[in-house]
Amino acid sequence: MSKDEQIADLKQKNEALKFELAKLRKLIYAAKSERFHSSDIPQEQLSMFATDEPVHPPAEEPTEKISYTRKKAKPHQGRNELPSHLPVREIIIEPEVDTTDMVKIGEEVTETLDYTPASLIKIRRIRPKYVKKNPDPTDDESPVVIAALPQRPINKSIAESALLAYIFICKFVDHLPFYRQIQMFKRDFGWEPSKSTVNDWFIAVCTLIEPLYEALKAEILKSNYLHGDESPIKVQDKQKKRKTHLGYQWVYVSPEAKLVLFDYHRSRSVKAPKELLSDYQGYLQVDGYKVYDKIERLKPEIRLVACWVHVRRKYYEARDNDVDRSRYALTIFKAIYQHEAHCRDSEYTAEQRKAYRMKHVKPLMNQLKAWIDTESHQVLPKSPIGKAMSYTLRQWGKLIRVLEDGKLELDNNPVENKIRPLALGRKNYLFAGSHPGAQRIAMMYSFIASCKMNEVNPREWLTYVIDHINETKMTEISTLLPSHYKKLTNAVT
Repeated sequence: MSKDEQIADLKQKNEALKFELAKLRKLIYAAKSERFHSSDIPQEQLSMFATDEPVHPPAEEPTEKISYTRKKAKPHQGRNELPSHLPVREIIIEPEVDTTDMVKIGEEVTETLDYTPASLIKIRRIRPKYVKKNPDPTDDESPVVIAALPQRPINKSIAESALLAYIFICKFVDHLPFYRQIQMFKRDFGWEPSKSTVNDWFIAVCTLIEPLYEALKAEILKSNYLHGDESPIKVQDKQKKRKTHLGYQWVYVSPEAKLVLFDYHRSRSVKAPKELLSDYQGYLQVDGYKVYDKIERLKPEIRLVACWVHVRRKYYEARDNDVDRSRYALTIFKAIYQHEAHCRDSEYTAEQRKAYRMKHVKPLMNQLKAWIDTESHQVLPKSPIGKAMSYTLRQWGKLIRVLEDGKLELDNNPVENKIRPLALGRKNYLFAGSHPGAQRIAMMYSFIASCKMNEVNPREWLTYVIDHINETKMTEISTLLPSHYKKLTNAVT
């Protein structure tokens, strides 16, 4: 290699390292928004504060009077109305003067909100005992008669279903670890259950609802369109002293079934999706992780759909490297998503959205592809903009697959939004206590995310399931899923 080639190679490596450093600094210090405006000021333009020239007041510009008509501003809506379903405590305040000889002509009502702390209730079940006055000595039955105890969620446990649901929802929705909740119980009620007891309750409830988790898994795999992604979770492992194992929650979302599945595996290898999707047929929308390409090769029945947001992000990150090319690509992405927003706002059906995309979105995608084919020969392959173009070309066949069916989304945001609670939870309870514990966490996140997708209160749902799952036939257990809960409770009421 000649000296000039060595210098060029070092310059390219230096640019790549500077780009990686800038990305890391943005991750730590900068805002996470990827919003793009076509009128963004180029990076090379000088700042108004970077000049040494004296600042003079601008010369007075000639002015003219312009009159125009604009819409009248809407009056302020005022405070939001207080929910009508809340219990009301009325306080009547009489005037201090004597009103005996006065006639009431009306009243003014002022509503405010107060808070009543939650309370623990001790349930005492009293079962009277009876004995026959003249028992038959030949009768083998006991002369003492007493009612049987009703079936309990957890045998020999003092915790009722509502308390169990409250504790677990506080952990997995409000991100309060068990030890913090125990501190709150001690502070507010003078009751301090042991952490091992609460953990035993959690294991028992997960064992109770495990058949429902399997039903959720089967229901999701009946769909022919899934979003997929994976997220790490630290797990304590007895074989690794003073270290945690890095496992993965594989997450799948079915927009049609309105269900979410978290599936824990110890690794990020192809084994995890291969096992779960062994009988699946349909579209699978994912990012560019190579494991999914292996799945498509192993199972031709699965058709991968790429994520346009992941592709767009490459050009957004390359703005500092190549302003003009990045801006050109981002402008096309913006136009594509504006058309998508129109379809969403117009509430198009899948057929209508497909037809609209073929007319308005496909030309933009073809324009992007033609531009990349031309410009990719003008940039360094290892530069940020070069990598963005290479990534787009590798994913192109899966990117344009969204044109095949109007039900397909442009991006994988639906599944990434479902992973956010897991990320928040990791910051609070840090790690799972074991591999079976990580799978139980996956079970709870599956149900809670599915409740959110169906606009169901997860605490009410979990309380209902704990109370009714034992009396539900295995052939009908799927009726307890969050996607059926509203119909089920409406039928009961």
